[in-house]
Amino acid sequence: MSEPQTDADLEWLTIDDDEELVWESGPDRRTLLPVVLIGIPLSIVLIGLVIIAAEYLRVTNTQYVVTNRALYRKTGIISRDVKRIEHEKVQDSSYSQSALGTRLGYGTVEISTAGGSGVEMSFNSVPDPTGVQQLLSERLDRTRRGRRERGAPQRTDSEPQGGSDATKADVLVDIRTELRTIRELLEEPEGAHGTGPSDDRDRHAGTGARTETERTPTHDNTGTDDDNTGANKTRTHTYDDHSTGS
Repeated sequence: MSEPQTDADLEWLTIDDDEELVWESGPDRRTLLPVVLIGIPLSIVLIGLVIIAAEYLRVTNTQYVVTNRALYRKTGIISRDVKRIEHEKVQDSSYSQSALGTRLGYGTVEISTAGGSGVEMSFNSVPDPTGVQQLLSERLDRTRRGRRERGAPQRTDSEPQGGSDATKADVLVDIRTELRTIRELLEEPEGAHGTGPSDDRDRHAGTGARTETERTPTHDNTGTDDDNTGANKTRTHTYDDHSTGS
């Protein structure tokens, strides 16, 4: 891995007083080889020289820095673009190598962050990508251990940003309590909730039906009694006639 450069080489880098430089590098110069091979034949019409010069300026003006607190990437030839990611936000790191990179010993290291979508930062064509990826993993493990020692909550892959197990448990308890209350209300007897206008109408309708039902047997019984009385009278009259004839 590359040794840290001097302050003159890193005049673009602004770090805190307690921040220390751990590693610094840039794209491997051997990545210019394919461009040179393509550009030389085209140099007859000057296009090849422009291609070689542009790629050389891009490579030499790209720098990657790792401190004890964050990762930095600086790009740009005329303008300057600096991106910073703190170690606490780094979720994972990986590296890849092309066929030529495997032979020449350079590759790309990719860094993803918690809550981010895909790769947030990449160190392209750096020498010894295996060592760089291992360095990032060690820095990340050290940062996590420091957070545990300070008692700060750790963020996991399955936990969204700003969340914790205790908070999710409280939410589940509240939801369970509300569901239990709703179920108890639905299971209470009808009389516990009072009667409304529709209940009054049903009760009156039922009372009327019962009254009509009760009246009907009374009318039939009365008629029957009258018939029985007439029959008794007839039988009494006949008896009297027989008695008189005798």
